[in-house]
Amino acid sequence: MPEICRFYGIIVFMNYNDHSPPHFHAWYGEFKATINILDGIVKGEMPKRALNLIFEWLDNNKEDLLNDWQLAKEGKSLVHINPLP
Repeated sequence: MPEICRFYGIIVFMNYNDHSPPHFHAWYGEFKATINILDGIVKGEMPKRALNLIFEWLDNNKEDLLNDWQLAKEGKSLVHINPLP
């Protein structure tokens, strides 16, 4: 899984040829979750504080995430997305 961002101990990945809907994977310690880019639906487990940071990052980078999703579908290199400040 290519890493597209890392912030506050959270690692964000996106898979090539992954299933729809557009989503990304987040790891924080032993916690792992899949987050839908369009509606923020979460599958998996993530501490509330980490999840709030992920949602803030998602809101700031939705367009970039969708662009990376398209690149992944085309088998192209993903673009790193800036972390939260």
